[in-house]
Amino acid sequence: MLDSNFNAKLGDFGLAKLVDHEKGSQTTMLAGTMGYMAPECVVTGRANKESDVYGFGVLALEIACGRKCIELKAEENKQRLLEWVWELYGNKTILEAADPRLELDFEVEEIKCLMTTGLWCVHPDPELRPSMRQVSQVLNFETSLPMPPSKMPRASYLIPLISSSDENTDS
Repeated sequence: MLDSNFNAKLGDFGLAKLVDHEKGSQTTMLAGTMGYMAPECVVTGRANKESDVYGFGVLALEIACGRKCIELKAEENKQRLLEWVWELYGNKTILEAADPRLELDFEVEEIKCLMTTGLWCVHPDPELRPSMRQVSQVLNFETSLPMPPSKMPRASYLIPLISSSDENTDS
């Protein structure tokens, strides 16, 4: 997206809704770019402010690492950016994920802050993600750096296929 002076602006391209124009404004399904969509959006089809924070976290990691969130041509352990960075974070070697094109020409605390905040934003549990106000405070060094878990948590979303009232129909 561009503003009136043709300056690039970040747009929410990853969570656009597909619209069948013949049916009016009724949406047909949630569309999104794999890797940018929060895990709960994939399951529920609904986006919210927490899923926007997730997308911001992915973008922050891409900027810091100079890579796309999914690179199928990369080494097997580096194909999924989030998992790779989280592993380095857990091993206390997160700086290895910094964009090599920067040739170590960066402030170590700033890149660590960006990557750690990015991991905080992509936590699989939306309730454990920060608000954008918290993100801004951390990135501006107004508050302390978050401490995400040392291992990437796994999302576990259960969609009940049968309601509890359906289970007791035999009695």
